[in-house]
Amino acid sequence: MNIHISQTPQDLGKAAGSAAAQIIREVIVANGTVNIILATGSSQFETINQLISQKNIDWSKVVMFHLDEYIGLPVAHGAGFRKYLQERFISKVPSLKAFYLIKGETDAQQECDRLGKLITDHPIDVALVGIGENGHLAFNDPPADFETEEPYIIVKLDEACRRQQLGEGWFHSFEEVPRSAISMSIKQILKSKHIICSVPDARKAIAVKNCVGQPVSNLYPAGILQLHANCTLYLDKFSAALIPENILLQIV
Repeated sequence: MNIHISQTPQDLGKAAGSAAAQIIREVIVANGTVNIILATGSSQFETINQLISQKNIDWSKVVMFHLDEYIGLPVAHGAGFRKYLQERFISKVPSLKAFYLIKGETDAQQECDRLGKLITDHPIDVALVGIGENGHLAFNDPPADFETEEPYIIVKLDEACRRQQLGEGWFHSFEEVPRSAISMSIKQILKSKHIICSVPDARKAIAVKNCVGQPVSNLYPAGILQLHANCTLYLDKFSAALIPENILLQIV
């Protein structure tokens, strides 16, 4: 895992979005199409904005998957990730070759099976992800399942994860935050050829410290990104503030 530290969230987003765009262009040239994963949430605002502003991307050759969705939340709900991706990405770029969104209000296991078959047929070239305040990767809260081979799984959301969603303003009350979700699994995320992980903001500093400074453990799920050969962690000075000095010294 490589680490890139910017001064501001805006600079972080520019660096991460530009890097993603370059990978997308290169894969299209090499393969004719490119398969990507997009994360959601406030940590991805700047990265996605930069990505959609990039020139010379043939979006008609891009297939998009997304990471996770609440179970039981209507598609029109303001906190829904389908709504987020429709408004912040899909509607902002020319027509994609395909996009596969998680239907959270249908039978959850059938939806996991449907998406699992689709993503198995579309090996992921680049995944844009984030890290939660509790260290989660997608909605794989600690202790995360590092062993399942299923591409999409049903997960229970822990209190810290649910409080983060409330704190970011997606819900009006803690009781309104769903207790379960469909999430891409850890092993499926790690199958991505490239991973770009955008993590701005001081509230993520403890999670970043644990995920880069502790041995890989399912108690710090995103720490498993340390093992990925082509992962870059994009931080700002606030999210990077607690990284141990011995690790900082290794960053060029």
